[in-house]
Amino acid sequence: MKYMILSYASQQDYDAMSGKETPRAVWTPEDLAAMSQFMETVNKELEESGELVETRGLAAPVHTRRVGARDGVPFVTDGPYAETQEVLAGYWVVECASFDRATEIAARLGQCPYPGNAYDDAYADIRPMIESSEDLGF
Repeated sequence: MKYMILSYASQQDYDAMSGKETPRAVWTPEDLAAMSQFMETVNKELEESGELVETRGLAAPVHTRRVGARDGVPFVTDGPYAETQEVLAGYWVVECASFDRATEIAARLGQCPYPGNAYDDAYADIRPMIESSEDLGF
């Protein structure tokens, strides 16, 4: 079964990683190097085990567009959005034996180093991916 592991961040988090001072944290070049090394290690482990299908980080929310419709008329809103702080920051698609194994992988990703205790409340969502409408269970 394939699972998508979703990680979240805010525009403030992206700002902090780019070196801007924020109330949450300031990332040093050493912090960024540690995070990059951790991600490379975990991703390599998942590749070697055959479980990694795909992984990507996403650009900052400020580079986002939201498309919707009001009364049947399309509209576009540029990010970041006042109505939400956290947005999807990146994802992993893994193919593994069980939901429990996908949860183990997400927990391992949660061990990524970061400055101070600013991200102690970080979380990830794990969602099974459907392959066909039959998987919807209706």
